[in-house]
Amino acid sequence: MAPSHTMRCCKKGLNWIPVLFINLVIGWSYYAYIVELCVYTIPDNAERISYLVVFHIFFFMFTWSYWKTICSRPEGPSKAFCLPKAEKELYEKEERAEIQQEILKKVAMNLPVYTRTPGGAIRYCDHCQVVKPDRCHHCSTCERVNNCVGFSNYKYFVLFLAYATLYSAVISATVIQYFIKFWTKRLPDNHAKFHILFLFIVAVMFCISTLSLFIYHLWLVGKNRTTIEAFRAPVFSSGPDKNGFYLDFSQNFTEVFGDQKTRWVFPIFSSLGDGHSFVTRLVHIDPEQANAVLQQNGKRLVLFSTQESKPRVFLKIFF
Repeated sequence: MAPSHTMRCCKKGLNWIPVLFINLVIGWSYYAYIVELCVYTIPDNAERISYLVVFHIFFFMFTWSYWKTICSRPEGPSKAFCLPKAEKELYEKEERAEIQQEILKKVAMNLPVYTRTPGGAIRYCDHCQVVKPDRCHHCSTCERVNNCVGFSNYKYFVLFLAYATLYSAVISATVIQYFIKFWTKRLPDNHAKFHILFLFIVAVMFCISTLSLFIYHLWLVGKNRTTIEAFRAPVFSSGPDKNGFYLDFSQNFTEVFGDQKTRWVFPIFSSLGDGHSFVTRLVHIDPEQANAVLQQNGKRLVLFSTQESKPRVFLKIFF
């Protein structure tokens, strides 16, 4: 037990090394921009003040969204996804996989669970002993079923990428003229030269990397896919469907950012849903049959229109 506990502590400590490194870079960039650029290099007061105002706006939004991303507690399944005591005892005693699946299917009938394993089985986490909600996976870092970047903080993460890109773009755009002046010897060599040169190079590299990642995640938001679903289509009872959670672009966007436009640009939680059930597109299912099943479980069916030629049903689960 002691070695295992020590390993977990060491693992948690190592996980904070990237965070420490990023914060050191952010702290240095703040010092280099405020002190070395604005205080020691820029001669014009109006230019200096305008730079400081714009810089601090994006710096504040960038750091706010960053800390909200890493400090938000990951969501885990509710107790409703745990096996009842009787079924849990049967499941643990049973050695035949097919009988275990029958037990899980019986429990899953009363849960908003529509995705399956690639083999068509109910998704169950033996480590956490819970039926996995749709789009939920076991995290080896947190040692539980959740997503470190998932339902509870995905909006914060996308905003972090956006503000990180804007923050580095502002630095690059305002530093470039002084970078050129130092590079071409039009400014005297002093202690600010090293900081200005490296500040520009680091900002450009950071901007390119975060911009590419931001564009990719905007694409994921528009498609209503997780990173895992982008590489492996979710499997439903009817088979794999890469567009199983796709509605349309505006509805996909509001799933992450919410329907309150005043909150879209702030790292304040506004995503729709509870993280346990999602608006789901089921392929080739009779609406009346789907509605009857949902009503038995105390849920309500909402139909959304679609432009596709094949009949599809959008299910919004209400409790």
